[in-house]
Amino acid sequence: MLVIDDSRAIRGMLCSRLEELEGVVTEHGGSLAEARALLQQDPLRFSLAVLDLNLPDAPKGEIVDYVQSLGIPVVVLTGTIDKAVRKRMFERQVVDYEVKQQGVGIDNVVSMVSRLRFYGRSRILVVDDSRAFRQYLEALLNRHGYAVVVAENGLDALEILDRDPSIVMVITDYTMPEMDGATLVMEMRRKRKREELAIIGISGGSSGSVTVPLLKNGASDFIPKPFEVEEFYSRVDQNLDMIRYIREARDAANRDFLTKLYNRRYFYSVAEKMYASARRGNISLAAAMIDVDHFKRINDTYGHDAGDEVLVKLAEVVQHALRESDLLARFGGEEFVCLSVVADDAEARLAFERLRKVIENLRISVCGETLRVTASIGVNTELGESLDDMLNDADRQLYLAKQAGRNRIMLAA
Repeated sequence: MLVIDDSRAIRGMLCSRLEELEGVVTEHGGSLAEARALLQQDPLRFSLAVLDLNLPDAPKGEIVDYVQSLGIPVVVLTGTIDKAVRKRMFERQVVDYEVKQQGVGIDNVVSMVSRLRFYGRSRILVVDDSRAFRQYLEALLNRHGYAVVVAENGLDALEILDRDPSIVMVITDYTMPEMDGATLVMEMRRKRKREELAIIGISGGSSGSVTVPLLKNGASDFIPKPFEVEEFYSRVDQNLDMIRYIREARDAANRDFLTKLYNRRYFYSVAEKMYASARRGNISLAAAMIDVDHFKRINDTYGHDAGDEVLVKLAEVVQHALRESDLLARFGGEEFVCLSVVADDAEARLAFERLRKVIENLRISVCGETLRVTASIGVNTELGESLDDMLNDADRQLYLAKQAGRNRIMLAA
């Protein structure tokens, strides 16, 4: 991200806050000349530019036109804002403007970037029978980096919603042919809950006869026409933030605090469904218990902080070594569990032997030393009478692997 501001304190604070977001790298300067120098080579390495509107060598916002001419979206920072400046900013089609007042503008920029990263692969569905208004909303949303799909009526909207799970928000008109907005909202709520999908109703009428049916049928919010662009963006952002906070809270409840892998409670909630599918003959499963060898020795020698570091690193490499479809969780202490869909015993043995080698090749720097760790793995492909039976058999194989010398897999015959 490109940050240009003549205040060293402002740009330092903004760069620091932005780089707290995973994967964000900033480059910065304090003038138009410095911006030109940074942009001479490969300007499209920047996904967004945050620019001070009034610079010593560009007092009338010339930097905005220059950066936009290179195809880079722009957020404007300014000390004050009036109607004329506001109008000029939106005529220039900037992403947004923020006032540098007590750090609030910086907070807003960071929140926007964080939001766009979180919803990077998500979509917003716009439903309106007016082609011109659909295009207007699409342009507004695209300007803020949102991906948009459109529908001209409620029936098309429901079909799109059915086939596209990446949709996180629907913005729908109230008055439409074939199906009005209130009916569409009711049908969408039968498919997606409030914590999964935000729905904003829009209408030229703001009376209770319009707003009440929309809200009673499950709309998250309502915007009357005509609206101010800033109000539109604020409503969209606030509703998306609410879904995000719910998702993050739910995810945190399902994750192990240390390793960020799924916890035992979440594992069982998903594993029971996989096991039931296997009992019906739809899939074949392998259950694996994975235990770090001599982990107590690591804790006793280097301390529990070092032991925690080993577990975090091990969790990372195990997660990357397994497939996305594999269900991996921390069961407690140094023990992990995995439920994997496999074709047969041979595939199960191959997959977990590959995992054992990945762990064996792992090197972890702890207290100035490089540690090698190994793991024993017990694998079971027999369903037994219950999921617990299946896991207990895998645990017995793990015990046999430990007895046989560790750093090996044992597969139930």
